[in-house]
Amino acid sequence: MPKIFILDTNVLIHNSTALTSFADNEVVLPIEVLEELDVFKKDNDEKGRNAREVIRMLDNFRRKGKLGNGVATESGGKIRIITNIDMSEASELGLSIGIVDNRILMTAYILQKGESEVIFVSKDINARVKADAIGLKTMDFEKGKVNFDKLYAGWKKVDLSREAIDSFYTKKTLKPAGAIAYEPNEFALLCDKSDKKHTALARYDYEKKRLMQLKYGGKEIWGVKPRNKEQVMAQELLCDDSIRLVTLVGQAGTGKTLLALAAGLKKVLHDVSYDKLLISRPIMPLGRDIGYLPGTKEEKLESWMEPIFDNLEYILTMNRKKQRGKFKTVKDLLDTGLLQLEALTYMRGRSIPKQFIIIDEAQNLTPHEIKTIITRTGNYAKMVLTGDPYQIDSPYLDSSSNGLTYCVEKMKNQPMFGHITLVKSERSELASIAAEVL
Repeated sequence: MPKIFILDTNVLIHNSTALTSFADNEVVLPIEVLEELDVFKKDNDEKGRNAREVIRMLDNFRRKGKLGNGVATESGGKIRIITNIDMSEASELGLSIGIVDNRILMTAYILQKGESEVIFVSKDINARVKADAIGLKTMDFEKGKVNFDKLYAGWKKVDLSREAIDSFYTKKTLKPAGAIAYEPNEFALLCDKSDKKHTALARYDYEKKRLMQLKYGGKEIWGVKPRNKEQVMAQELLCDDSIRLVTLVGQAGTGKTLLALAAGLKKVLHDVSYDKLLISRPIMPLGRDIGYLPGTKEEKLESWMEPIFDNLEYILTMNRKKQRGKFKTVKDLLDTGLLQLEALTYMRGRSIPKQFIIIDEAQNLTPHEIKTIITRTGNYAKMVLTGDPYQIDSPYLDSSSNGLTYCVEKMKNQPMFGHITLVKSERSELASIAAEVL
């Protein structure tokens, strides 16, 4: 028997395709959900866009029949809008009907008295707890989720004989053992079975089907030199122009943003591989528009770009100490136009060719937002996504459902993609302890 899924508003503003994601089951929207969508539709962020898309979809279904009676979907299910639910039992359950969320819960509560199995779907943890407390079956919206505990790390350890590792150093290439499978651009830490200190780093070449010696990793770039093997691997991906999309995941202080900026400056200012370095990050959770701040676009962005400026200032300071480079301050870079700051809000609809693009704090973006941003990449451009899935500001995203980790899992088998999870904090001894203990 088909099930009935009651959708909370946050499910639809998180992913507009949720409306038609329940196969041959019935999707029910309490009238309160439409009222909330009506409020969100005015926003210019991702929530507003999703709200408008859902409303358009409902309008299309309305043309096929009465939504109050239920309209069939292409997958064999049904979409129905419910009004006039009896709320008299709410007080007995301890729910105030003055709260919209409670009225949505009551719709599910009344419907479960029928013959069909009723499931309340919400991205709001507290709403799911309340639903469970009054006896409702409840679930998170799982589409777009990955298993974060098994997230692709971008590298693996491989035990080999001393002879095999020596051969790799001599020939700079090695045929992988038949039983070991590699993703494109995945790294291998080759370890001597008899001597743990005898190791080598290799990267898998998807076209040649062989492990190859690194070309770029380990070198100092703009005063920044990798301090551990994960940073060496990250640098290899950042400096290889054939890799168009790089994701760097790691906790605070692991060097994600610093390495990306150093590589970007090298590629734009020294190698002239790209026309400019474009940097962006979510302005606020769920992509709130920067119009809420006073001043010009540049003045507004400066308030949110301080972490980027700190890293850029560090890089420039390292170069000043070595008396090299004509750029002394971040302002010098901005004045040339070779460094550009942009709000994610203004990247929709653009095509960005031949630029080195860094999206910082990407863990605060939804899978759909990540898709929107990556599809802005034009010819000869490179995009780097950095973030810490343990530090998410959005109430409806977590380490398994955010766009950054979703991108890692979905793109890992693509030849123009590379990923590394950084684990060791190199910012300072105190930062390392704090990331581990607190």
